[in-house]
Amino acid sequence: MRFRLLVIQTASLRMRFIAHLDMDAFYAAVELLRYPELRGRPVVIGGGRRHQPEEIVDAATGATTRRFATLAGYVGRGVATTATYEARAFGVRSAIGLMKAAALAPDAILLPTDFDEYRKYSRLFKAAVRNIAPLIEDRGIDEIYIDLSSVVADALASGTSQGAERTVRAVAQRIKDAVKNATGLSCSIGVSPNKLLAKIASDLDKPDGLVLLTEADVPTRLWPLAASKINGIGPKATARLAALGIETIGQLAEADPTLLVEHFGRHAGAWMHEAAHGRDTRPVVTESETKSISRETTFERDLHAVRDRAALSEIFTELCELLAGDLVRKGYVGRNIGVKLRYDNFRIVTRAATISEATQDARTIRRVAGKCAKRAPLERRIRLLGVRVGALEDRREMRGDRDHTTVRDLFDVES
Repeated sequence: MRFRLLVIQTASLRMRFIAHLDMDAFYAAVELLRYPELRGRPVVIGGGRRHQPEEIVDAATGATTRRFATLAGYVGRGVATTATYEARAFGVRSAIGLMKAAALAPDAILLPTDFDEYRKYSRLFKAAVRNIAPLIEDRGIDEIYIDLSSVVADALASGTSQGAERTVRAVAQRIKDAVKNATGLSCSIGVSPNKLLAKIASDLDKPDGLVLLTEADVPTRLWPLAASKINGIGPKATARLAALGIETIGQLAEADPTLLVEHFGRHAGAWMHEAAHGRDTRPVVTESETKSISRETTFERDLHAVRDRAALSEIFTELCELLAGDLVRKGYVGRNIGVKLRYDNFRIVTRAATISEATQDARTIRRVAGKCAKRAPLERRIRLLGVRVGALEDRREMRGDRDHTTVRDLFDVES
């Protein structure tokens, strides 16, 4: 296995090994731990609280069974968060509307999301990885980049391994086993000389995959793939590339760089050319500054600020309390508090205010956010409501202070 050599600050040479770890159908997999009887069945995560499984007790035997909601007959604006691989076989994917998903797989089980449970398992799998390879870039609840260069170098220097490829594979397998032991869940790992290739590699053999992808593999394994497989080339860019006759990564690699710059701009065009050749110099960033923390929800039906005031008040208060809990757990206080509203015409409006003393208290967040909401137009129905706290300050010593007061007042708007 050949990896590109990089010069490091010590002036010595070492190989660079970057891994991308992606949990397999993460939310769905966590739910299957809770409901093992659903294994092997199409399951979609994304329902509201009314789709909570119902426990049925047999009056004669006392045995308990569960009754699950299905997608059949679903009506609403809900969106699928994720789906099991059995549901994906019907064309159900993340971010698809649940009404569309119901048309594709009406018999699929529908479960509500439980983000507290998903965050718990996220912390568990990341802690398991850090015990083996501490240089981690957190990319969200279910994926991370890992710099394995030092770990692999140490293993090779110990003389216990035979060759780089076997050593890299052994280290990656140790990580997969550790994640499985800590969570009961499977993950897929791609290992490459850079983040771009590692991200692609982790998706090549899902679920439970382990793929090593080198720069020498780019023509045979990367170029036949669709251009959209490159992280950063989304649906709009894919359509624009297709209009130019570019559908695969190989065709993108062969394209004239000046053509790409002409159609996508100097920066994006040059990046596309480099990415198509598998080149990426970005480091694994182990720490980043958190600028803001937010909570938001999309309603299953549009709500009116006056006629649905009680429902909005309940949701608004809950968002503020959840946000306050996030701040406490992460050790932050903030001075800038804002709201986000998306109306039934999809227009988005934000309003924010800065307070004199940074806070993580739910009552304060609720009061200030309510005043911000009062400044927003409220004639149209509301599709989405969000609350944000920014201008954060690190207050890790406040982790023990759990007194973020519960509040239950009305949505702070005028009729």
